[in-house]
Amino acid sequence: MPNTIPPVALKKARERFISEWGGLGSAWGVSRTMSQIHALLMVHSGSLNTDQIMAALEISRGNAHANIQELCSWGLLRKLSRKGDRKDYFEAEKDVWRVVQLILRERKRTEFEPVLGTLANCLASTHGLRDKESLAFRKQLKELQEFTETADRLADRLGRMESSRVLRWIARVLP
Repeated sequence: MPNTIPPVALKKARERFISEWGGLGSAWGVSRTMSQIHALLMVHSGSLNTDQIMAALEISRGNAHANIQELCSWGLLRKLSRKGDRKDYFEAEKDVWRVVQLILRERKRTEFEPVLGTLANCLASTHGLRDKESLAFRKQLKELQEFTETADRLADRLGRMESSRVLRWIARVLP
């Protein structure tokens, strides 16, 4: 019978990855716990239920439940059932490019779209103003709008591309 307990080095490496992924998520504006749950399931060979996630990360049920639901809504986790077991189990999307696409889609929805809406509203509310300060304000907002629209289109395009095409594109752009 194979040993089901991972070696100490593997356990420590997993813990470090989960911790660092949580910190990275925080830097990107995603809750640390949400990122840690995602990391835990990404590097776990199977699926885990909420109780197992709570125990592994030492978090409360409410915290685990809220973050699991958010990850499911992003498409980063899938809910599974097991015959004869009433608990829900969760597994992470493991395809790295698919993970990037799902995160891009969500970031676009939560960041680019609201910024573009705000810029459009501010530009519309100052339309027709011709004093020097208003013109400078509008010029600055138009530049921000142009940049954000470009980033939004890039995120759209990257989100639809296959990983091999993206890697070839990146290789051409970067020396």
